[in-house]
Amino acid sequence: MIIRRFGVWSAAKLYAGISACMGLLFGIFFAIASTLGGLAGAAANSDSSAATGIMGAVFGVGAIIILPIFYGVLGLIGGAIGAGLYNLFAGLFGGLEVEVQQ
Repeated sequence: MIIRRFGVWSAAKLYAGISACMGLLFGIFFAIASTLGGLAGAAANSDSSAATGIMGAVFGVGAIIILPIFYGVLGLIGGAIGAGLYNLFAGLFGGLEVEVQQ
């Protein structure tokens, strides 16, 4: 069995979904790090206000929203480019050979 062509739109949507999930994971880690960093900075400086810790939490929540969108859009673009290039080179050199057992 040889894969000769990928649907560009279907590959792009799949890659966008995978990338958005990765963006959500990175956003969660960023949220935890920024919240803990903001709280640690507020605790270390006795003259700083509670706004420092709150700003860390705001940036963290923003990362949970923004990073999946950003990664999803980049994944959509990257998936479309990758599938298009695969189709181009598969036409020139032949597709990927896949061995399946029935």
